[in-house]
Amino acid sequence: MAVDYIIVGLGLSGIAFTELLLKNNKSFMVFEDDSQVSSVVAGGVYNPVILKRFTPAWNGHKQLQKAIPFYQELEEKLRIKLDYKFTTKKVFTNVGDENNWFIASDKPMLSYYMDPKISKEKIKGIIGDYGFGELKGTGRVDTPLLVNSYKEYIKSLKSLIKEAFDYSKIQILEDKVSYDNITAKRIVFSEGFGLKKNPFFNYLPLNGTKGETITIYAPELQIDFLLKGSVFIMPLGDNKYKVGATFNWTDKTSIPTEEGRKELEDKLQKIIAVPYTVIEQSAGIRPTVKDRRPLVGKHPKFSKLAVLNGLGTRGVMIAPTVAENLYNHLEKGEELDKEIDIKRFLTD
Repeated sequence: MAVDYIIVGLGLSGIAFTELLLKNNKSFMVFEDDSQVSSVVAGGVYNPVILKRFTPAWNGHKQLQKAIPFYQELEEKLRIKLDYKFTTKKVFTNVGDENNWFIASDKPMLSYYMDPKISKEKIKGIIGDYGFGELKGTGRVDTPLLVNSYKEYIKSLKSLIKEAFDYSKIQILEDKVSYDNITAKRIVFSEGFGLKKNPFFNYLPLNGTKGETITIYAPELQIDFLLKGSVFIMPLGDNKYKVGATFNWTDKTSIPTEEGRKELEDKLQKIIAVPYTVIEQSAGIRPTVKDRRPLVGKHPKFSKLAVLNGLGTRGVMIAPTVAENLYNHLEKGEELDKEIDIKRFLTD
């Protein structure tokens, strides 16, 4: 079998790159063994404002302008609902938060999303003595539904191989690569934290940060917006809310922990004052990088091998942009954004 591309991994980055191959009539095979679950357990929130410091996320506005149409197209293709738009309310904990919000909301890009008025409304069940700041243009993508539906779609195209990728089977030839009975012009690795086991790219500083979330049932809460304090509380419908997330830099397993649950509940109880029941807990390893930029580009020695990884906590926003950058780099010779190019980690 001869194809244009082999793709390893079908999380958000793999999906975004595969879509570009389909649009450009490129042939491919995808390897996916479900070993990495960060895209599945992610909150899927898109928000171009970092609410911890009231600063713009890296290229967030431009990324969102590309991401929203991308998910709309996937909704139509897969005939599913993926994009749930809502406002985001930031809980203020002191007067300083209010002053910082006023200052930030007057800045050019931030003013597009941040309402300069401070809301002093009393919201039933929420502890908010200092009021709230409101963001528009935010929402969430149902990443579990997207990933699972897209796998079925690629399976229907007979382009999905559900098995672990064996790096030792790669043969690098002059103008192509081979793997078992498949030859391809290139291999793109989009395997999330699984990159740590990849002998071609494991030199890259992919740290991996464990994140845990819980889903609660809280019929008295009755909010239709995302509430952001020391944790986020995101409405899922039917009185269910996702609460997250933890950041653990030492545990590299995808197993939910009692410590993670306790941390989330302790923080949750400082934000809401209504009864709730925990009905689910999830964990995954975010593919994070020390400089908070994705890992994109060709292997320094084997140019037929490429990587698309390290999207971190804002993968929903970033994936369509960086996937397009890599595709144009590989197919059209366009330069990669220097901030994401893995050349930044090359040493003499």
